[in-house]
Amino acid sequence: MPSLNRPTRIGMIVPSSNTCLEPQTYRILGDRRDVTIHSTRIPVTRIALDDSSDKQFDSSVMRAAAELLATANVDVIAWNGTSGSWLGSAHDQAMVREITEATGIPATTSTLAYLCAFAVFGIERIGLFTPYTQDVNEAVIASYVREGIKTIDHRHLDLSDNESFARVTDEEMLPGSIELATSHPDALVYLCTNLYGANITAEVEARTGVPVLDSVAVTLWHALKLAGAPVLDSKWGRLLAG
Repeated sequence: MPSLNRPTRIGMIVPSSNTCLEPQTYRILGDRRDVTIHSTRIPVTRIALDDSSDKQFDSSVMRAAAELLATANVDVIAWNGTSGSWLGSAHDQAMVREITEATGIPATTSTLAYLCAFAVFGIERIGLFTPYTQDVNEAVIASYVREGIKTIDHRHLDLSDNESFARVTDEEMLPGSIELATSHPDALVYLCTNLYGANITAEVEARTGVPVLDSVAVTLWHALKLAGAPVLDSKWGRLLAG
């Protein structure tokens, strides 16, 4: 007979061209044996502000992916992508309702995880770092304003090919990160689950004193909270350890 006791299972819907979030999630979890990660992929190759890009995040695609994860009896389902940050939180709220109605499993998204973190930690002013193009950043900034979040400064790397985001190096991210911290935001946000922001979180926090919220870490943090599991080690973001 199989044991009734098992680790917490986190189901993740992953952009197909993302090569960061799965290895990074396991790196963040380290040697923990109380949590396992289970993923399925949907086609996502490009980030832009147009219909062909937006269609990648259609609710029917998400629901089908969630239904596959539900067969693994996961405890939480997370859309591990930041598209709601420019499509708007209502898009993601409708998505998670549909997923939960279809599967009976609590759900979240990277965008909703960020909004939860902003509320929990009293964050109102952010420095924003993304690999995206300027117009995507501007759409994110406008969307955040509607949520009561002000972006006081931002940096973008002008990339749109999703696979390329994971090839951005720590050395390419550090200078802009340090510059953003000089404006004294409540938090520095690395917005993209295919960006290795968590690699430099501890260094940036130590050098600047500014809390850092990385998309992979924040999504995992929120999924763990929803599942009632312990959250993260402080080296992945000091706010996420509580």
